[in-house]
Amino acid sequence: MGLFKNLLESILGGAEDAVLDTVKEKVSDQVQEKINRSSQPKSSSNAAPQSGPVVHDWNAYFREILKTNFSSYTVRENVPVTELVGYANDEFKLYKDRPTQAYKAEWGTPYTFVLELMGTVKAVVMLGSGHSHSSNVKYLISRMYAKKLGVPYINFYTQMPNERDYVVLRIQKFLYL
Repeated sequence: MGLFKNLLESILGGAEDAVLDTVKEKVSDQVQEKINRSSQPKSSSNAAPQSGPVVHDWNAYFREILKTNFSSYTVRENVPVTELVGYANDEFKLYKDRPTQAYKAEWGTPYTFVLELMGTVKAVVMLGSGHSHSSNVKYLISRMYAKKLGVPYINFYTQMPNERDYVVLRIQKFLYL
């Protein structure tokens, strides 16, 4: 800053403080404007809320997306793992630091949504929040049984924005692999 101030002093002769104050104000205003713009939610009529209103019913939000954008599929909700695989008792290695263990299908978290086409399960969609979703043994059991069936397991974290376009594209990606 010293070099800049010295240059201004030599050019303007004493009015450099006024110029520096003006420059500082302008930069401060521009920074504040950028902060305000980045903290405002995107205005999209079909986007999930980001920093605006909170989605109180994630199931209803996803149900509407699935029924609207995947209307050729039958959508079932809250489906127990045992309904898809029976009362299985299979061995899986769910954690890297634990050996293979037997896990019963009834211990798994019910699938939030199951997408079916002509009576065949095509994908499962799971909603969960944060760490509990990605490492909770009940979710991991559900995921392993979906994998055993050869069915895509698509998980979404409810603390994330989950904008409509993102949800649709992600599910399409899994369905049409």
